[in-house]
Amino acid sequence: MVTNAIILIIAYLLGSIPSGLIVGKMFYGKDIREHGSGNLGATNTFRILGKKAGLAVTFADILKGTLAVLLVDWLGADIHPLIAGVIAVVGHMFPVFAGFRGGKAVATSAGIILAYAPLMFVILLLAFFISLYITKYVSLSSMLAAVAAITYSLINGDLPLIIVVGVLSSFVIYRHRTNIKRIIDKTEPKITWLDKKERK
Repeated sequence: MVTNAIILIIAYLLGSIPSGLIVGKMFYGKDIREHGSGNLGATNTFRILGKKAGLAVTFADILKGTLAVLLVDWLGADIHPLIAGVIAVVGHMFPVFAGFRGGKAVATSAGIILAYAPLMFVILLLAFFISLYITKYVSLSSMLAAVAAITYSLINGDLPLIIVVGVLSSFVIYRHRTNIKRIIDKTEPKITWLDKKERK
């Protein structure tokens, strides 16, 4: 049996894999921390490197959270899988492999939900894209999805899920505090690829 400490270390290291940095440097010759918002997450990757890179980073960041949760069962650890997921999110926000400058916790948090509560993942994904279609703000849609996650978990009544979703949602909203100010100031960038003109 693998010890809990080893599982948590593995989860942190998984979360620390800087997907945006790897994709940017290997395939585009860019360090996305030096462009746009300076964030290593998927949103800044979309803005700086485009859709293909953004999707690749999104999937990779989701996978980090999913694997961290699944590893608990795979390795027979005596720990709640959601705890490993939270540690992976901490690794994503403060990655040891990227100078502790990471992403905003959205995709990796989604990966935890995907592994632990797939139906909840689908509902939150729908909430995110509906909000994104209406507002064109990725940041606002991410925060609204976090609120939806809290609501769902409370209705579901799974206490560990309620606690962890509360923690993850706090991470997401706190990490978007500068975005909140820009939304209020009307300086937050909006996506353009959902516009009708872009689809012509």
